[in-house]
Amino acid sequence: MFTGLIEDIGIVKGISHSRIEIETKLNDISKGDSIAANGVCLTAIFVRENSFAADRSPNTDKLTTLSKLKKNSRINLERALKLSSRFGGHIVSGHIDEMAKIKSIEKLKQFYRITFSCKENITKYCVDKGSIAIDGISLTLSSVSILEFEVFVIPGTFSGTTMQFKKPGDKVNIETDIFAKYIEKFTSKKTNGITFEILKNNGFM
Repeated sequence: MFTGLIEDIGIVKGISHSRIEIETKLNDISKGDSIAANGVCLTAIFVRENSFAADRSPNTDKLTTLSKLKKNSRINLERALKLSSRFGGHIVSGHIDEMAKIKSIEKLKQFYRITFSCKENITKYCVDKGSIAIDGISLTLSSVSILEFEVFVIPGTFSGTTMQFKKPGDKVNIETDIFAKYIEKFTSKKTNGITFEILKNNGFM
């Protein structure tokens, strides 16, 4: 589990058809650790000084931008949340739903307004003022339509993530709020609505 608060901007040292090696300033990574790379949950298969490597599945390549990265590409990194950590951002699983495309980036006085185009299977889980993870970054939705959504990004988040290097037309990884998916499942005809038993069985009570 992750929070969407980026800890480091890593640099891709090497990438093949199924493996990616990333240089990072994070110095306490061990083999087997889970690390979110542009929002994608990866498992470190070996660790070197100032870098780690992880394998990618065909499904990861299909749903995310990782396979499109090149050597020296910058990438957002976040280590898995510890139970003793303070919880910021929102609950992020590291399981990408779909890619979206940057439609526009507008610099305002104190914020950046960024608009994305996407498929309806993304926006159906989005609500105004709700949470969304974009390339692993926890952000708040400011506007949602059928095939588009918008966020405002503060300068600190913009300069502390790969968002500063993005331009219109670039694709990003999207993970919608997992609670929206639970609600959809609980309220579907198959489950006959939310009951105390359903909530209890799924850990909400």
